[in-house]
Amino acid sequence: MKDQVYGAEKGNGEKVVLWLKEQAKSAGLKLEVRLEDYIISTQNFGEFELISLSDDSIAVRKLISKVGKRYGIKMIEGGYNEKARIIRRRKSDYAKVFRGEKVIGHLEFETPRFGAKKWEIKLEEKR
Repeated sequence: MKDQVYGAEKGNGEKVVLWLKEQAKSAGLKLEVRLEDYIISTQNFGEFELISLSDDSIAVRKLISKVGKRYGIKMIEGGYNEKARIIRRRKSDYAKVFRGEKVIGHLEFETPRFGAKKWEIKLEEKR
């Protein structure tokens, strides 16, 4: 699985995973989707259940946007990295928070490079 953060609003993880699997199968995408046993809490956007995806293509990102719009829930789409090549002790990932197709905020996550790979929120910004 990739090391990006994807998430569905708490309580919707199972149906999001099922829908993503169905859509990927019908579109002919080789996509493995798994609901992680981990919840991220934000001050501005609520709680999210993390989802692991085996692919990070444009088609998969469109599916993430569609599933949020379909169920009227907030989704986290990660995988946005900073352009500077700075070596740090901690690994970071940047994410957008969507409600449907509209971006409502941005998140910055951090995790240790080694050891437990639990993402933590470093910064959050409401739009």
